Amino acid sequence: MKTLFRALGAFAILTACAGGAEAQGWPNRPIRMVVPYTPGGYTDLMARLVSQKMSEALGQPFVIENKPGANAVIGTDSVAKAAPDGYTFGTVIAAHAVNVTLNPKLPYDTLKDLSYVSLMSVAPLILITHPSVPVTNIKELIALAKAKPGQLNFASSGIGSAAHLTMEMLKSREGINLQHIPYKGTSGALQDTVGGSVNMMFDVVGPLMSQVRSGLAKAIVVTAKERVPAAGDVPTMAEQGVPDFVSGTWAGIIAPAGTPKDIVDRVSAEAKKALADPELKKKLDDQGIVAVGSTPEEFRAFVVEEIARWNKVITDAGIKME
Repeated sequence: MKTLFRALGAFAILTACAGGAEAQGWPNRPIRMVVPYTPGGYTDLMARLVSQKMSEALGQPFVIENKPGANAVIGTDSVAKAAPDGYTFGTVIAAHAVNVTLNPKLPYDTLKDLSYVSLMSVAPLILITHPSVPVTNIKELIALAKAKPGQLNFASSGIGSAAHLTMEMLKSREGINLQHIPYKGTSGALQDTVGGSVNMMFDVVGPLMSQVRSGLAKAIVVTAKERVPAAGDVPTMAEQGVPDFVSGTWAGIIAPAGTPKDIVDRVSAEAKKALADPELKKKLDDQGIVAVGSTPEEFRAFVVEEIARWNKVITDAGIKME
């Protein structure tokens, strides 16, 4: 019996060593980075900028795969169900935490089926309108919405996105009625807002400010505590008489549950290095985005807090999947 125990112990040691050796040989081929939204938005931007830096450090390309749909569920599910071999990662934003409450029939368990790698960044939102909307500030917009209940509409990057829920928070707090038009990403929502078929939208600063500078949209307000350098002329909610209204989104990296810890830790470390790069931080700052970089444990704890936070918003506003 002792011989058997010794043999089993030796086998366990050999197996552990083999696993470690396999992880040490990583990466030896391209790595897939799933973005659960269309190209051109905040999530896509973060995935591409950080992946490029990590690719340089790891010596293998990161292949960006855009898989939009169902408020990021389709792309995230593909990550959850991928082989946990260190060759599939994904990018998620605030909607990832929202979906826990908004979609009780998720095809994956948000906390059990995914590994949390790194919180990459956080970003406040900006509200823009088409130039034809006769308002210049948030108070005028609220007054117009009250004068025309249900006649104004707003676009978002998807049901349950931070852009959607931020507007729902405003609707609930101010007692206004706006019609929601969800899209599968920022690009379509922005195209129709500047085109005039949609009145307004919230989203991260960068993609929207270029339209403001070109005169295709008007900037109304930012949802930060202080003004955002990338949109320095745009006042905050508090400055315009709507106190204690702060909102935004974030972006982080996930992997399938069971991905070797040493690989998760390595990607987390490389992401943090990338986000500390002055050139990359400047690019993000110009877009109104704050670089973060975190440990896997810190990111997981953050997601748990976000699930609780958005649960309250969704419950209070009575938001349901359409």
